[in-house]
Amino acid sequence: MRSGPKILITRLKSIGDVLFTLPAVNCVRRNFPAARISFLVNKSCAPLLAGFPAVDQVLVLDRDIYRQSSPFRVVSATWELLRGLRSEKFTHAIDLHGFGETGLLTRWTGAPERWGIVYKPGRGFAYTKTVARRDDLHPIDGNLEVLKQAGLELAGVENQFILPEATLQEAEHLLKTLGFHPGQKFLFLQPFTSNMRKDWPLENFLRLAEHLKARGIRVLFGGGPSDRERLEPVLRQGYPASAGASLMVSAALAGQSTLAIGGDTGLLHLVVALQKPVLMLLNSPAIRTIPYGHREWTLAPKPGEALASLPWELVAEKTDQMLFDNAQTGQVVKLGLS
Repeated sequence: MRSGPKILITRLKSIGDVLFTLPAVNCVRRNFPAARISFLVNKSCAPLLAGFPAVDQVLVLDRDIYRQSSPFRVVSATWELLRGLRSEKFTHAIDLHGFGETGLLTRWTGAPERWGIVYKPGRGFAYTKTVARRDDLHPIDGNLEVLKQAGLELAGVENQFILPEATLQEAEHLLKTLGFHPGQKFLFLQPFTSNMRKDWPLENFLRLAEHLKARGIRVLFGGGPSDRERLEPVLRQGYPASAGASLMVSAALAGQSTLAIGGDTGLLHLVVALQKPVLMLLNSPAIRTIPYGHREWTLAPKPGEALASLPWELVAEKTDQMLFDNAQTGQVVKLGLS
């Protein structure tokens, strides 16, 4: 049991945004090496915290309860949450979500030091130190700005996610099941995001896969439990797909690939935190959506056009450059497949 400060960090959702708190969590740990760090997160994103070695305790909020029609469950769950937050006697509460509910929860902790991102001026009452949300910063830098304004030292950005060994073993087994040999090179294609507006058409991914196949490059299509039916065209054309894999296993699969290609989705941001390259296909390469520190790992259509208009040939060309032709891609590191 740690005997130093007791610190609560809050970011309820979503996958990418929870992941973007990783450098801030590591910064807190560097500044408070003896602290007990707790993280409050929604149940759907809780598995991510297994890759945050600086976190000592995960506090889970099941927001689905509040969508049900059982007043007793709502009252009971709320009371348990509030009782737990108050009884922990936190010395610091850091709200990296900035919504009204997280501001109220931060204030409720009673922590003497309460820091938070503020979207609306009226929410500042919840905190002892506030930082306005800035759209000109990547969320990682926005989170770190909160800590900087609170007086913490920022000694570099630690954005490295650690996958549990059991997850890595599960991914290895799944690769073997799908016909991949140990250590075999492949590309990971993630055609779906949580928002159809951010999806590049599946038929384009299939054209890209055909291009890669002609170059002797194997591909693996990724997909979550709800994507089995949508990946049927992929299976019909003979490509392996990991439909049904959990987020963490999908991350391990993508992390073992030479390059992961997909849209603006938490999974690809997670691959970046695994220190692996990605090619992210974006509606617009805004600072808040790019792979952290790697604007060159993106492609977008012409301004004002939908992502679907991005030609597959252009994606194939960029992929070839990242794999084989470093001289034409600026800072992109030559990846190779040999």
